[in-house]
Amino acid sequence: MDKEHTLESIQNARKAHLNQMDKIVAIMNGEKVDNPTAVARTECDFGKWLYADENHLREILGALFFTKVETMHTKWHMEYARLFEIFFKDQKKGFFSKVLGKPKIDPMELDKAKLYFSELQVTTDELLKMLGSCERRVQAMNEAKFH
Repeated sequence: MDKEHTLESIQNARKAHLNQMDKIVAIMNGEKVDNPTAVARTECDFGKWLYADENHLREILGALFFTKVETMHTKWHMEYARLFEIFFKDQKKGFFSKVLGKPKIDPMELDKAKLYFSELQVTTDELLKMLGSCERRVQAMNEAKFH
């Protein structure tokens, strides 16, 4: 993968992660999301990017930096799993949720979800900062490093 494609893949990973966050915001706002983000870190679009060409990324970014990104991504999924549990596991369907297609979420669970989301947003910000660093790192590299 050349320098241009590596940069593009990092930018696509950023977009994929932002799309995941948009889905979570939609869920938090009571909107129906048909294809929620995968709980497994290797099955989401960001994880697919991270592990698709792991050796290339590890070589380009450096093993230590790659591991930091991987660790932050794993943390994000651990935090996301708590939200997934609230919104997609054991949903109790009331009359209106059956009619409107929206699951009934207990108000206390929704309060917990808001707290979990604020924690997830902090982790997201860190992950996006790391992606920015990845991008700057790659931009600063000589093209010869990619062949």
